[in-house]
Amino acid sequence: MKIGKGLFIFVSMFTIHFVVATNFVSAAETVEVYKSPTCGCCGKWVDHLRDHGFTVNTHDVGNKEARARAGISPTLGSCHTALIDGYAIEGHVPAQDIIRLLKERPKAVGIAVPDMPHGTPGMEGERSDPYDVLLIKEKGDTRDKATVFNRYRP
Repeated sequence: MKIGKGLFIFVSMFTIHFVVATNFVSAAETVEVYKSPTCGCCGKWVDHLRDHGFTVNTHDVGNKEARARAGISPTLGSCHTALIDGYAIEGHVPAQDIIRLLKERPKAVGIAVPDMPHGTPGMEGERSDPYDVLLIKEKGDTRDKATVFNRYRP
């Protein structure tokens, strides 16, 4: 019985370690964030990414040029633009959606949470609005051409 119990504990520990490591493997990538130096919600979003294991470099130069270079339409715009491993991340996208993007690796420009919905990472408060994380398939795609990558309905 001791061997069975020991084996169970070993397998359980290995499984837990594997699951935790898998969730943070993609998060080891460095995220380059382009934002305004005075935007508080952008700083909170950067903290959210770091809390989920990402290494983040911030560039306090605004995000309009980075957004345009990445091919993100202004209709999908928000207050910051991030670049990671060939993808663009626009706005207050939750870390778990970035991790999913990096694991699934769809053919896409990136993902976006347009505007600045209340309740998104970095925009926490008393109010939480429903919002979608949108997959941007081609450079220049507008909001009506993007597809839903994830839905949040608080």
